[in-house]
Amino acid sequence: MRKFHVVIGNGPVGRATAEALIDMGYQVRLISRSGRIPEPPEGVQVLAIDAMNRSALETGLSNAEAVYQCAQPPYGRWIAEFPALQRIILESAERVGARLVLAENLYGYGDRNGAPIRDDSPLAATDGKGRTRADMSEEAFEAHKAGRLPVVSARASDFFGPWAWEQSHLGSRSLGPLAKGKTASILGSPDVPHTFTYIKDFGKALAILGTTGKGDGKAWLVPNDRPQQTQREALSIASDLLGTSLKVKALTRPLLSIASIFIPVVRELLPLLYQFEKPYIVESNTFQGIFGLEPTPFDKALLETVQWMRKQGLAE
Repeated sequence: MRKFHVVIGNGPVGRATAEALIDMGYQVRLISRSGRIPEPPEGVQVLAIDAMNRSALETGLSNAEAVYQCAQPPYGRWIAEFPALQRIILESAERVGARLVLAENLYGYGDRNGAPIRDDSPLAATDGKGRTRADMSEEAFEAHKAGRLPVVSARASDFFGPWAWEQSHLGSRSLGPLAKGKTASILGSPDVPHTFTYIKDFGKALAILGTTGKGDGKAWLVPNDRPQQTQREALSIASDLLGTSLKVKALTRPLLSIASIFIPVVRELLPLLYQFEKPYIVESNTFQGIFGLEPTPFDKALLETVQWMRKQGLAE
């Protein structure tokens, strides 16, 4: 019986992973609580399964060669709910004999005070979300070391691209207003380097790790183009593509501290604001050298994003 590659999570990372796997010729099943995804990728089997329901999840993972963990709880419930969610997915993947591929961000590294994130950088976060991410990753790799199942992860910086809209710092709050000739809002400083990851490169990296097995037992940094450009430089390219003038409003710590009193999601962001106040650079050439994945040129990635915006009626 032909094996499935099962993606858990119907957000932008899950979609990009499913699309990459389909392009590579694999049979793909996408699992989410709702069982719905706008404009589902052609050829993907979409199932409605709550990943917290062990028996239902294991049924959904039947004949899985690899399981791609791209799901997460609502942002405000990360610390309370994320570890249990990932543990159930890990244990279910173990029971069906599948490889577990983790889609991870960089929170676990914590505040490096502007030093680049490298392959050998430690998971040294002390804030709540960063420590949660680090502990979850370490738990999964301990399972790998114990021989319970193969585990591998791809770690990406802040992602952007088609379908990455509300979740992206290069999305609804910046490109959205910019497309209408209004002021783009960004966190922190517009003029310190900040690495962005193209969502399609993230999906491709996860698909490569899940289908080759060459990276098992390690966390890999997803390749990024122009990792040292600033948010202002990125938005300047976007404004040219959109045919609008660049206007930027920086949401600084004092402003956000006041807003956090009234807006819960802002409170969640404050401990992570260092990522936008200091250089936040990812050195990710290792994956590129070993697996041959070239990052999409940033201009091309932004052009594809703008084209998607126009298709969705988000830009003229």
